[in-house]
Amino acid sequence: MSAIYRALPGRMSQTSIERLREYLAQLPPQAQALLMREFERALERGQDTAVATLVLDQLRKVVRKTEADEAPPPRTDDLSRLLFQVLEPFLIEAGTPIRVGQVRRSSLAPIWQWLGRDGAPDKLNEFEAALARMPADSGQVEALASKLQAVAAEAIFELTGPGGGDKSRALARVGPPNVIEDLYSIGAVLAVREAVATLNEKLPRALRAFGDAQIVSVTSALNTPVLQTPQMLPFALSIVMQRMTAPWQIIRLAIKIAASDDEIRVAATPYGVAVTIALHDLSCVAAILRMDIKRSRFENVAGNLKTLHDGVRGLRTELDLRNDSAWGKQLTSIRADISNALQSEIDSVPGRVRRILRQRAEKDIPPGARIDSTEVEETVALIDFVATCRNYASELAINEVTLRTYSDLQQYVERSTEQLVQSLRGADHKVRTYRQQQVQAAIRFCQVLFGDDYASLMSRAAENAATGERKSSRAS
Repeated sequence: MSAIYRALPGRMSQTSIERLREYLAQLPPQAQALLMREFERALERGQDTAVATLVLDQLRKVVRKTEADEAPPPRTDDLSRLLFQVLEPFLIEAGTPIRVGQVRRSSLAPIWQWLGRDGAPDKLNEFEAALARMPADSGQVEALASKLQAVAAEAIFELTGPGGGDKSRALARVGPPNVIEDLYSIGAVLAVREAVATLNEKLPRALRAFGDAQIVSVTSALNTPVLQTPQMLPFALSIVMQRMTAPWQIIRLAIKIAASDDEIRVAATPYGVAVTIALHDLSCVAAILRMDIKRSRFENVAGNLKTLHDGVRGLRTELDLRNDSAWGKQLTSIRADISNALQSEIDSVPGRVRRILRQRAEKDIPPGARIDSTEVEETVALIDFVATCRNYASELAINEVTLRTYSDLQQYVERSTEQLVQSLRGADHKVRTYRQQQVQAAIRFCQVLFGDDYASLMSRAAENAATGERKSSRAS
């Protein structure tokens, strides 16, 4: 597991992800399974969730591809996978806050064990035997999966439905409270699996602009009685959101159904849950942003900032929210959390820049002093972070601090770079290396703040200053 962390660079490009996937694919199956368990435990503990989620996602892709390559697709699925495949769009990993329309992946194993032990053991044995007899290229696997899902849904409803006296002990045998919480939702999805499949077929592959035409089309696709129930509508909306470029726009369905942007009228419709879902998902993105900033991981910050900016602005402008309502308070809380996280980090950037570029007296520079290149690159990422925040400052309540900090950085870096370049002309040979490293750091900062042209200009000035000093020394 430590090898994985060492292999991960600070910024994960597409090439880096491909290299990670190639590395994981080379591991033996036992090592892949061990890694998967370890990263799942890390998620449960809330440790390195960004890394764990990334590696788990790539591991699952590698495992699925390996299984697909090793045997014909229909036959490789075991019974549990056949049963739960309809739930795949709704599964979330351990450690992720859950909302309506989602199911914990960790709940599947105990529910499968309960079905085999108490729920429908005879039927599962029968299906397992039937699957073993089927030819590898049999088209009957899909029909078997449908029967299996119907049996599982019936067993779940028998346990969770009304009547039958006190069922607390029977429910406790399924698993802990969070598994029991997911049990009924899983049964509900399994019971309407055909409607879910039909919805998937009707929806466009991508909803890039969720305008009136798309809203009418999606509303029509959702117009199935079994998908309109309070239990199933959040799952149906979750499917729609996965096709959307901007998932927060799901609120437009609720506004269309209510024929009003007034939050009271929107909340009075079944589709009001779309607003609750959108707010929850924005809150999750804000939490990821805070964690990334805390751990100085800025590779996904720009994308998350854009998602939050667009979502917050969309909810504020397209819905008439009251400040004292539940939705209004939640949106205010999200903005405050984002603002506090960003402002704290933005305030720290000028100090880091000054520590690197401060022009100390030569007598205060110890022999062999060096500038830490890692710290320079981290500071470059922070300056870029401040620059990115400028694009979204007003909506996220950080306008004043962002503009002030960025202006201060520009003034300080410009002045310091010119002074440091001049200092190369008369630098003592004992500190010349340190001064040159300061200049190189300053030029990196200029590249972010002023662009490549200005950075190239200062780089040539530094070369001329150093060359002039060497010529002067030879002449003397």
